[in-house]
Amino acid sequence: MRIIRFLYNKNIHWGLIKEDCAVILKGEPFKNIKLTAKKVPLTKIKLLPPATPTKIVLAGLNYKDHAKELKMPLPKNPILFLKPITTLIAHGEPIIYPKGVGQLDYEGELAIIIKKKGKDIKPKDVSRYILGYTCLNDVTARDLQKTDGQWTRSKSFDTFCPLGPWIETSIDPRNIAIRLWLNGILKQSSSTKEFIFNVDYLVSFISKAMTLYPGDVVSTGTPFGVGPMKKGDSVEVEIENIGKLSNYIK
Repeated sequence: MRIIRFLYNKNIHWGLIKEDCAVILKGEPFKNIKLTAKKVPLTKIKLLPPATPTKIVLAGLNYKDHAKELKMPLPKNPILFLKPITTLIAHGEPIIYPKGVGQLDYEGELAIIIKKKGKDIKPKDVSRYILGYTCLNDVTARDLQKTDGQWTRSKSFDTFCPLGPWIETSIDPRNIAIRLWLNGILKQSSSTKEFIFNVDYLVSFISKAMTLYPGDVVSTGTPFGVGPMKKGDSVEVEIENIGKLSNYIK
């Protein structure tokens, strides 16, 4: 299933994509997916980020090929950081290039949408806590990341977390292709088989530190090939069996 969150007639809805329409859901999709009889053409809706998180948790340095690219040893435990929810934007919306930033980088990632409240989740139980998967761009002010010595400011500007276009519920995250295109040129190309910490381990590890809630976002890191963007650029994160998240730099 492809689950979307969207704006229609000034109201926010959740829905399922059925051919060229969105079938509106009764309530949120986290407990039960209940369809209404109302369908809306996709051409008449505005996509919103397909999550309502209390937090966005991301993993740094989680691809073996990226660690090799950076000439860094593989981490013994996941490296975690947070983005505020004010970073969220939807498919098709602009990433704002902040004043005073010297280098703005893309980082294409596979993101997990949490289905239900969880704490101290065992790896074997993680799948029961996942609603589905989507695309994420971990936009980073690289020069600030280097000068600050920690990552909070460089990752947290408004619009620095494009997410979408929808949640795909029916994929196996263990070996799927991930690519990023900048102005139509392929910049990142890898597979989740390069994960250092797989989805089950990562979500379990995070849940030992913090309670996860329905709608929370967990992102799984970026592969090799990160690089800069400039104003006017278009950027697309493409993940196999999910689709493309497209944004532009303003």
